[in-house]
Amino acid sequence: MTNVLLTISYDGTDFCGWQRQDKAAGGLPVRTVQGEIESALEKMFKRKISLYGSGRTDSGVHAAGQAANFFSPADSIPEENYIRALNGFLPPDIRIMSAKKVPDDFNSRFNATSRSYRYFMHTSFPQARDMRFVWRIARRPDLDKLNAMCSFLHGEIDCATFAAAGDQSLSTCRYIDDARFWYDGDVLVFSIEANAFLWKMVRSITGTLIQLEQKNKSPEDFRSILESHDRSKAGMTAPPTGLFLWEVKFDGIRRHP
Repeated sequence: MTNVLLTISYDGTDFCGWQRQDKAAGGLPVRTVQGEIESALEKMFKRKISLYGSGRTDSGVHAAGQAANFFSPADSIPEENYIRALNGFLPPDIRIMSAKKVPDDFNSRFNATSRSYRYFMHTSFPQARDMRFVWRIARRPDLDKLNAMCSFLHGEIDCATFAAAGDQSLSTCRYIDDARFWYDGDVLVFSIEANAFLWKMVRSITGTLIQLEQKNKSPEDFRSILESHDRSKAGMTAPPTGLFLWEVKFDGIRRHP
């Protein structure tokens, strides 16, 4: 058995998230990214194979660099062959970008030291091909104001303010390495990296920051909301359309889960 780490890109529009779901409401099967890849692995190896992801993404959320590992029953397959073989079995909205053999005790979730997300907002009129991957906000927010508010998103933080109802995490504390905005033409990009994230945390932070900037609120206003640990004081939850799981790192400092 060989432990293989995959880097995966997907368009999350038509998926009910990453995690395999045997049945949805009403007992009907649902389409998930994990489920599709496990189905491709079963076709490839003629047996059921479990896939272990670095984390979940919600319905409609995309990925440029999701990480997941599985145990291959074929030790002799070269790493690069997994890419071609799996992409041949997968639908076009999932692509395997890389494959790498890793130690037997490696686990994509527990060995990850940080995850980074990027959220894309279009400030004008996106082309049709981009509509699935941006949130159109139809105005150009002030970059300095947004980044001033982001200055409070660094280090060990209790992020309860941005946890969705129903989040089952044992702790709402997360270590945030970096959070910042920049412009790429008409596209406003928000990037955030942390050891892990609460359910819908990135979308909640994004929506809150955009609303506060629109209302001309100060960085201290954002700080007060963050330190309140009260979800009702936060702003809207941004739609999943513009959110990408961008990268998973394994070479940093392992912090609390």
